[in-house]
Amino acid sequence: MWTIPKPRYKNCNKLDTRDEAEMAVNIGGVRLVLDGDVLNRYPESRLAELINCSTLNYDMIYSLCDDYDPGKKEFYFDRDPDAFRCIIDVYYFGEIHIKRGICPICFIKEMEFWKIHQSYLDECCKSYLAEKEEELAEIVNKVKLILDDLDGDPSVNCSAQCLKFLWKLMEKPESSLPARGIAVASFLFVLVSSVVMCVGTIPEVQVEDEEGDLVEHPMLEAIETACIGWFTVEYLLRFVSCPNKLHFFLSFMNIIDFMAIIPFYVVLTLTYLGTAMMDLAKVQQAVQALRIMRIARVFKLARHSSGLQTFTYALKRSFKELGLLLMYMGIGIFVFSALGYTIEQSHPETLFSSIPQSFWWAIITMTTVGYGDIYPKTTLGKCNAAISFLCGVIAIALPIHPIINNFVNFYNKQKVLETAAKHELELMELQSSDDSLMKATRKCGAAGALESSMRTSHSDNCIPLLEESTRTLKSKDYS
Repeated sequence: MWTIPKPRYKNCNKLDTRDEAEMAVNIGGVRLVLDGDVLNRYPESRLAELINCSTLNYDMIYSLCDDYDPGKKEFYFDRDPDAFRCIIDVYYFGEIHIKRGICPICFIKEMEFWKIHQSYLDECCKSYLAEKEEELAEIVNKVKLILDDLDGDPSVNCSAQCLKFLWKLMEKPESSLPARGIAVASFLFVLVSSVVMCVGTIPEVQVEDEEGDLVEHPMLEAIETACIGWFTVEYLLRFVSCPNKLHFFLSFMNIIDFMAIIPFYVVLTLTYLGTAMMDLAKVQQAVQALRIMRIARVFKLARHSSGLQTFTYALKRSFKELGLLLMYMGIGIFVFSALGYTIEQSHPETLFSSIPQSFWWAIITMTTVGYGDIYPKTTLGKCNAAISFLCGVIAIALPIHPIINNFVNFYNKQKVLETAAKHELELMELQSSDDSLMKATRKCGAAGALESSMRTSHSDNCIPLLEESTRTLKSKDYS
């Protein structure tokens, strides 16, 4: 609730110059008359400095505003009037709200120009600004990665350039046509190895060994060996060319790649050397347990699928909703299994022998699976089952919509960030070409007028984190 009445701007055609406590400003064509006493509440702001300076000190006045009319005593600013209407509220209310439709990054630039600290932003606007700053940081990272892929550093030696080329070839399919071909080949090897793993368990395809046990067909083993060879070479090449070895080892996808490769070599070692150290039966059990780990290679598909990666990130952002789902289901399973066990004890042929054993019935009932291996036989037990079924449907349906929204929002956000990164690259290239034109014109003796026109055409709402990248691109073009 406002403790001070909302300011009323005097949008008049004639300024009353007799009232020295007022100041007329023109913000982007919008004329406003402001009270000087109100502006002095924040003496360090630009408007307070301007109203307190002498009207004869033109150097000071022009350092604070873009233009000044001594006849009307009107100060001109080439700034955004919509952003100014939000900023001026700090003099009256002590806080600022960013209106919908105003870019928060540009709004911060406006606050810096008017010398208003960001601490006066309301909490809701601070969170909104933090979100936009995170998006800006992601755009900067994408732009830097693209710039890093465009040209190599000529000062780097040949071996480092080869490692960088190898890293782009193995890790970035969009960098070149051969890299895309390697990514497609890796994707096909993952599919083939997964199919071979499944087909190898069919009894009709298996063959008998010397002891009469069924084992995989030799042809399938050969295909499996070829796939593992490809995965091994791919993993080693990516490790050798990786610029950060520690980050490589700790990466989740690289851990999956390692788990998909190592069982093959462990099984190979146990098969040829394990019999000398332990019983044959134990070796076979260890081999079977390790062969199960081959299913980890299915997750390698996520490396080559942007959709699966987006789904993974959406699940990470939906931990709160998933936690609520598990909590609802856990409470429901405990309550309905306890009720089912208590109610069914009156029936002589009850299938509910204990509450922990009833957990299984509650799980398959609330998740609408219903195997039928355990079910209630009393009337009250059936009513309890119907209620648990309905509660399970509601508990599962409630978090689904937020999870879908997180997936859609994250997917759209990634598309927007990619478009914004490409747009920033186009602007940087345009600015680089403009600077080249300025250098050529400066040699002809007409640099002053061109530089002035170019300075007025450039916006001050640039991305600060991209300035270093822009300078890098310029140096490459000039060299």
